[in-house]
Amino acid sequence: MFTDTHTHLAEPPLAGRLPEILAEAAAAGVTRFFVPSARRADWPAVSALADARIVPAFGIHPWFAAEEGGTDDWQALEELLRRHPQAMLGETGLDYLHTADETQRQRQRECLSAQLDLASRHRRPVLLHNVRAGADLLHLLRQHGIRRGIVHAFSGSMEEARLFAAQGMKIGIGVLVLNPNAKKARRAAAELPLSALVLETDSPFMAKDAANTPARVRAVAETVCALRGISLAELAAAAESNVAELLDAADFPGCSEKS
Repeated sequence: MFTDTHTHLAEPPLAGRLPEILAEAAAAGVTRFFVPSARRADWPAVSALADARIVPAFGIHPWFAAEEGGTDDWQALEELLRRHPQAMLGETGLDYLHTADETQRQRQRECLSAQLDLASRHRRPVLLHNVRAGADLLHLLRQHGIRRGIVHAFSGSMEEARLFAAQGMKIGIGVLVLNPNAKKARRAAAELPLSALVLETDSPFMAKDAANTPARVRAVAETVCALRGISLAELAAAAESNVAELLDAADFPGCSEKS
């Protein structure tokens, strides 16, 4: 059994044929899904998907930090976290690739900080977007005492990966690892401790050459196994143990399944 720890099932390309998507995933051994949101408009659709297999995450992505993140948004987000005791906080984070403007970057940091405050107060793991902003992201995680979450679609250096892992973050290995030229992602998949790894697709995004759905977690897992020289069973056991650590029932009264 595998978990896709980052799939946007509420997005139209997937939501429009969800029963088929979930059946394909099950046939590939993928039976649980973490479903993030990117902005407030996404929250109702993500909320409606929540069930025993689908763990929702509510947050504001850094791409939308300039237009969202007012007091009303934070009140609505906190109410959602109360209604969904199994929910995570995300997708949030920092993205410095798409803006060099310091004012906009500061706005991203403020938006992230407000969300990390909610994650800390409600004891929720975070689903993190990080593009060329690792130092600032780590600083804010430490500042807010956040020690549980995922840095998704990881493509940074081994040094950065180890720093995030030391902070308690899991490293999301996704479809980028299927590209032989993705040296950093493949090195992280091959060399990080198994205790740091979780698997994902970021579907329906990321894959340019093929449709990306949660079923592709199987291909990601097989590639990781080939890079590490381990069996699929060994990887599945480790990855699902890491998922169970994120979904600690002591902190998630609404989520009792741990495997």
